[in-house]
Amino acid sequence: MNHPTKPRTSFFPAARPALKFLLAGSMTALVACSPSPSEDTDASVAPGAPGKESLWAYSGKTGIGTSYEQYQEGHYTDSAATGPVSRVWFSLAQGVVTETMFGLIHEAQLREMQFFVSGDGFVDEEKKDTISHIEYLHTDDAGRPLSLAYKIVNKDKEGKYEIEKHIFTDPDRNSLVMKVFFRALADNIKPYLYLDPHIANTGSADRAWFDDNTWYAQDGSTALALKTDATVTKSTVGFVGASDGLDAIKNKTDFIAYQDTGKQSGNVALLLQLPTLSNTNAEWQFVLGFGKDPAESKASAQHTLSAGYEHVLANYNGEGAAIGWEDYVQSLPALTQLSSTTTDNGKLLYASALVLKAQEDKTHAGALIASLSNPWGDTKSAEQSKTGYKAVWPRDFYQVAMAMLALGDKETPKVAFEYLHKVQVTKTTPGFTGTPGWFLQKTQVDGQLEWIAIQLDQTAMPVMLGWRLWQEGVLSDDEATRWYHRMLKPAADFLASGGKVKLDWSDIDLTPPYTQQERWEEQSGYSPSTTAAVIAGLVSAADLARLADDESSATRYLAAADKYSAMLESTMFTTNGSLQDAPSDGRYYLRITQNTDPNDRAALGTANGQPMPDETDVIDGGFLELVRYGVRPANDPYVLDTLPEIDNMNLPDKLRVKYEFTFPGVEGTFPGWRRYGIDGYGEDITTGLAYGAVNDQMSDDQRGRVWPFFTGERGHYELARAQVEGDIDAASMDTLRNIYVKAMELFANEGLMLPEQVWDGVGNNGGYQYGFGEGTNSATPLAWTHAEYIKLLRSFHDQKVWDRYPLVEERYAQPKD
Repeated sequence: MNHPTKPRTSFFPAARPALKFLLAGSMTALVACSPSPSEDTDASVAPGAPGKESLWAYSGKTGIGTSYEQYQEGHYTDSAATGPVSRVWFSLAQGVVTETMFGLIHEAQLREMQFFVSGDGFVDEEKKDTISHIEYLHTDDAGRPLSLAYKIVNKDKEGKYEIEKHIFTDPDRNSLVMKVFFRALADNIKPYLYLDPHIANTGSADRAWFDDNTWYAQDGSTALALKTDATVTKSTVGFVGASDGLDAIKNKTDFIAYQDTGKQSGNVALLLQLPTLSNTNAEWQFVLGFGKDPAESKASAQHTLSAGYEHVLANYNGEGAAIGWEDYVQSLPALTQLSSTTTDNGKLLYASALVLKAQEDKTHAGALIASLSNPWGDTKSAEQSKTGYKAVWPRDFYQVAMAMLALGDKETPKVAFEYLHKVQVTKTTPGFTGTPGWFLQKTQVDGQLEWIAIQLDQTAMPVMLGWRLWQEGVLSDDEATRWYHRMLKPAADFLASGGKVKLDWSDIDLTPPYTQQERWEEQSGYSPSTTAAVIAGLVSAADLARLADDESSATRYLAAADKYSAMLESTMFTTNGSLQDAPSDGRYYLRITQNTDPNDRAALGTANGQPMPDETDVIDGGFLELVRYGVRPANDPYVLDTLPEIDNMNLPDKLRVKYEFTFPGVEGTFPGWRRYGIDGYGEDITTGLAYGAVNDQMSDDQRGRVWPFFTGERGHYELARAQVEGDIDAASMDTLRNIYVKAMELFANEGLMLPEQVWDGVGNNGGYQYGFGEGTNSATPLAWTHAEYIKLLRSFHDQKVWDRYPLVEERYAQPKD
């Protein structure tokens, strides 16, 4: 990728090293004046510690953002052309700022920042009592986003006020900017800014105080500082639900102005009362600065505030001489051509490119996370630090890296590929004994272990990615050979032979293609989707082995792949399944089977509260991965035999996988699929409550919803099928585009964020009142969904499946007559 050479413009005339020296000196001076906790007997100290139990925020994000930073030799560093690296990420939901991270990408420091508004006869909470609209601040002439800066307009339902907010980060400092245009459309409108910190990724170990026109929150070695140019008529700091001032506002009384939360930590909040407005407008800037101590956080906020809204936004966008998001967009050669394959003129495509790049850590370059969200966050405890989906899964990781490669970004996938060695099991992995080479199930971006089950697709996909990068010229022959020996050969050895593994609770002697867990991380056994990846990984590894003059390994890898291919149907395809009512005929691929007999109707393990007494009841679209990677042709009779089952909309809801959607003002119906029958990873259909809403306990009536990326997976299959059947022409491609591409675009929310799951109309909707086809509170944006959309566009544009592996296809997937 060609690097833009223009530097970011700086508000300060001094060069970067001099600026750093200036800030360091300022911080030293500020540390001396930072207040110590007040005595708890002081009347200025807020009572009520530790406050209400802390939770995270709504997970259906309508926007995420962070600054664009360039690599320098595969790393993020202050000496790169983009200057000082900003390590701040934010999210938006329900019209307000929600989880905001500083440091590592999973380290949330803020739960929520919103307005409360009171007036004659009412007290409104912004996220609940307004009608919200979101759009991008910086777009091209076609309305396609060029940066992750947002404009939110929240209108009172009765027309008494409007709140317009512009939200982005400072690309040169660890700070978040919120420019507010408040329009009072009636008399005596009183706005209050309410900020709920959750410092150090927990919500109940914070303290807060006010000093020298700055509001602070701190937990250990991390601090937040709030600065504003607004006239603040009164403020307080206190404990949520006890002394945060909200009860007084709701009761239309004056709140007590506490200066400090004292020695006891807890779930704290900051409340700022702004001037009363009557039929007039006001403009304010609020800046949240972050740092390792109060002085550093204050310095970040103050310098951003002094630099000014226009200057910081221009730097963030990459306008003029500055390097920013606009430059990243311009570096992606496929964006313009792929826009012609969309049905929305490329709006979701551009947003997807930005979203995927934004979900990379900036301390551990290449660490691509699954989602900048905590699933069902507003019901999940923040008492202990958790990453949620802000972590690394090699499977999701592969999808994102391949999508970025499809856009023409050859730098991020390479850095990401090299990062993967950090999450590979080696002899030095803490607590590990046994056969190394496989990749960890889920880790934090610094490589810290979280979940440790063996998922063979997550070991195959790094091999597949490495081979593809070599084929695309991203890795040279020498680089591919080096990475083969360092990372890919150990992975391929494990795929070919397995071995005994002991790590934490996992103690298993595993023989592939049997996997300890499949791609939904819930069942052990023989999985068509996992086996498809394993075969593709081994064939790719064999090609790399030949490059490295390791012919004996190449022979062994191909022999293992041949063995796994030969056992697919006898092991994973039932000829006497429980689904036998037309159009089903009892012949189909199983989602997974725990032994080599797919006809014994054995029980699967209970998952998400759902028992599965007969494995043949449980169907999914995982077998389509056999076609996607080239293990089987699209017209393979076993593949064709399974399509009626996953498409059978007459099945009981518990077993059914396919659903159809309509959208207001849009002609036609659009398909979607659940993960599998009997999926319990979703809301309770009886109570309407979130997944595991009561103390993370599973309920019998939990039900997983439709996942939009399956629409993309099916679109890939239908393209492969059209090729086999010789039905590729402009008309047929237009038909496919207006079903599968358009469906995915319709599943995106107003902020162009694609969700993990969408509401499919089944069960009690009283809890969240989702719209039909609207993303649920599971996880939005899901990187995998955005990646699938991009890859679908690339596949349709090229008229060949982007993830298809030619060597695999040549060996196994010759079309059937």
